[in-house]
Amino acid sequence: MVEKLIDQIGGETVLRAIVERFYDIVEGTETGAQIVKLHNRGHGMSHARIEQFNFLSGFMGGRNYYLEKYGHMDVKVMHEHVPITQQDAENWLSCMDQALAELQLSGAHMERLRRVFRRVALVLINSSAERGENLSGKAGARHTRQTKELN
Repeated sequence: MVEKLIDQIGGETVLRAIVERFYDIVEGTETGAQIVKLHNRGHGMSHARIEQFNFLSGFMGGRNYYLEKYGHMDVKVMHEHVPITQQDAENWLSCMDQALAELQLSGAHMERLRRVFRRVALVLINSSAERGENLSGKAGARHTRQTKELN
């Protein structure tokens, strides 16, 4: 049996450290400034920290906190009300890369996670002008495929 990614990284304790460091970077850098603005249009940064952990736990093969709470894991539905640009996606990825590097998380499993994060971040770009297409309704199948790649 293949070990789940959440176990490979060190469990929920390490996942929580990733999420906390990521949002510290988001809140403390120019790279994260627009991400903060987007979150503050909604439920705010404290909520984002909680729900990011909840989502990533299930996404990485751990307990499905987000699914239990909301009944789905569809990242497109979660973000459809948020105008996300290519630059926003790149900034999110940059902040996450920095968090992973600062926590000294590396290895093949982390590179696989980075690749999946990139695909998901790019799927969330929802400006038809930037992507040249309407992306609604495709995320559920993508999420299922991406989660299988991690576990």
